[in-house]
Amino acid sequence: MTKSDTQNYQYINREISWLQFNARVLQEAEDETVPLIERLRFLGIFSNNLDEFFKVRYATVKRIVDAGKAGKNELGGIRAQELLEIITQIVIKQQSDSLEILNIIQNRLKDENIYIIKENQIDDSQTEFIRRYFIRKVSPALVTIILNDLVVLPNLKDSAAYLAVRMVMADESKQFALIEIPKSVNRFIELPKQGDKSFIILLDDLLRYCLKDIFNIFDYKDISAHMIKITRDGELDFDSDLSKSFIEKVSDSVKHRKIGEPVRFVYDKNIHQDTLNYLMSKMGIDNTDSIIPGGRYHNRRDYMSFPSLGRTDLMYDKIEPLPIKGLSLEDSIFKAIKKKDYLLYAPYQTFSYVVKFLREAALDPSVKTIRITIYRLAEISHIASSLINAAINGKSVTVAIELRARFDEQANIAYAQQMKDEGVNLIFGVQGLKVHSKMCVIEREEGKKVKRYGFISTGNFNESTAKIYTDYTLFTSDQRILKDVNKIFSFFETNYKIFRYKHLIASPHYTKKAIFKLIDAEIENVKQGKIGYIRLKMNSISSYDMVDKLYEASNAGVKIQMIVRGICCLIPGVKGMSENIEAISIVDKFLEHPRVYIFGNNGDPKVYISSADWMTRNIENRVEVSCPIYDEDIKREIIDTFNISWSDNVKARLLCNSQSNQYRRNDKEKVRSQFATYQYYEDKMNN
Repeated sequence: MTKSDTQNYQYINREISWLQFNARVLQEAEDETVPLIERLRFLGIFSNNLDEFFKVRYATVKRIVDAGKAGKNELGGIRAQELLEIITQIVIKQQSDSLEILNIIQNRLKDENIYIIKENQIDDSQTEFIRRYFIRKVSPALVTIILNDLVVLPNLKDSAAYLAVRMVMADESKQFALIEIPKSVNRFIELPKQGDKSFIILLDDLLRYCLKDIFNIFDYKDISAHMIKITRDGELDFDSDLSKSFIEKVSDSVKHRKIGEPVRFVYDKNIHQDTLNYLMSKMGIDNTDSIIPGGRYHNRRDYMSFPSLGRTDLMYDKIEPLPIKGLSLEDSIFKAIKKKDYLLYAPYQTFSYVVKFLREAALDPSVKTIRITIYRLAEISHIASSLINAAINGKSVTVAIELRARFDEQANIAYAQQMKDEGVNLIFGVQGLKVHSKMCVIEREEGKKVKRYGFISTGNFNESTAKIYTDYTLFTSDQRILKDVNKIFSFFETNYKIFRYKHLIASPHYTKKAIFKLIDAEIENVKQGKIGYIRLKMNSISSYDMVDKLYEASNAGVKIQMIVRGICCLIPGVKGMSENIEAISIVDKFLEHPRVYIFGNNGDPKVYISSADWMTRNIENRVEVSCPIYDEDIKREIIDTFNISWSDNVKARLLCNSQSNQYRRNDKEKVRSQFATYQYYEDKMNN
């Protein structure tokens, strides 16, 4: 039997696996032990994830169909057209489940005296407030489109929500219109409290209540409004105009995305059929698009920002990020890391150390050069301002900024322009490769020598996401590692040269080969009766080559433990193929984001932190860095925190062929790994 004949058995399709990851997010919204407002926010995360899935993954599969290809090799043995149909059915079921969960949460909110009311539940005491709010805040922001057969429908904005309005006129004719739900107005409007009762109305329902004010020039006898949303292909298409700068090309491509091909059309299942037919005809929606009947409200991603209403009892307790023992925000970071390496594990520990490091470099007269990679910046970025400050102070600052960081292009373009204007040397990646590595190297004159300091991370240098993403950052003055980091920056500047690295593992040239060599060493150790095992933590694994190599190790008897948050195309626990592989996924309060590779190495473990998931794009089409951990204390710390995650029996789900997302339960003492990890660092501070 050939490999292609067995693909259905060997791998889980990545799109289906991703949808099952999003089902785990939905489980958090359903979980009665999760605080109520947090459950609403998980519903928002679920919806936001789904939007991005359709913009990127569904759109990619649709492109394969439109090109007349089957795509079986790329899609794990499933034909592209069949996969689109499977996706649509899974999403319809998940959307239905999410609506039921939303109804349950809203009923539970009533028990807490929080009422989300509709337009037909507004009482007299609330009318004046709503009228005044509409006139002052909403009406000036409205875009209302009157439709008729002679006018071409304007391109509806990607992922914007619209109310499709149907008016039955006095002469029985129909008039259709669209109201764009304005993003500049808060989706959730808090009404005046009545005693201890809190009331919220969604902007959508406020608009429904005010339809007669919006359409008062029309002589209609009946009016109704139902929500629709269109999702467009989110891929960037670059033009070949040589006269344009790279910033201009990316900026133009981002603008073009707004009018990309539609890939999903979601509508209120209670919409009038004639309204639905009219809109689908006008928009050119066809049977290769995902057409999904939904509930009354779309863009439920907005629930990520559901107001707290002062009810801290209905949210997770905020944790105070801990300091790093031995590393002070009030003293020089350079002096500290000159003596030894330090590890930051955000958000358990404060990300402020990264900002402090760059601010110190910006002011230090002995610092001559700063080189850093940037993938996603915060909306208000202290990282960017520190780099600009350094350039103003005469430092040579080089920033390799990835303008094509999906859905963050516009923010990166804006900061790139600011940095360029202040004299920062910008590098826009490498032709054909995204720069996804997370690293910084600083050169400082010390006497007659130049000494390097720097940091390497598993996550983006982003103050906002550092509060909710778990990521490791290694601060080091190890000249061996930082010399390799400098070589990678040299590759950015002269990418026709392929450099060799003695310590770092770098994509796209060396990662697969280096990881295979590390796996082969574990296989050999087991064959010789020595200690051999592999422990991996990552966001996703979808490279069939990497999956096959782990299958090979499993068949040789190597015990493999995997913590995979998202896509997992590998099928663990199958006799004769993967019986020595166990895999779990943890979805909880924080987004699990680190990539960690641990190899047993006959009792002297080799430990790496990395920016790279085991996906084809990370290994072959991006600049990624995996960094060895040489400090024994830090190595122990990473192994300890991996073990805490592996012992999770509260929020861990078993990954298996059935894709059932079954919780991993056992009779041992309950371990909720994110809470236990924070406790681990508290204990370290106190010991």
